[in-house]
Amino acid sequence: MTKPAAPKRHLPTSPFRAPVIPAPKHFAVGDQVTHDMYGLGRVIGIEDGIAVLVDFGSAQHRILSPYAKMTKL
Repeated sequence: MTKPAAPKRHLPTSPFRAPVIPAPKHFAVGDQVTHDMYGLGRVIGIEDGIAVLVDFGSAQHRILSPYAKMTKL
């Protein structure tokens, strides 16, 4: 089964709640972050709304938005 091209819209008359859209995460240079795969790191560069460059000590990685696996400490 394939995923629909457009997101489903919520009808105002529906008895179910509208899905909650999470607020986009914002990072600043110098923020300490943790990533599910790479571990602890520090933000060293930002591309507005596109990606964040993070130094994880042994390597630097460019993490693309929406940053699902990364959280700010």
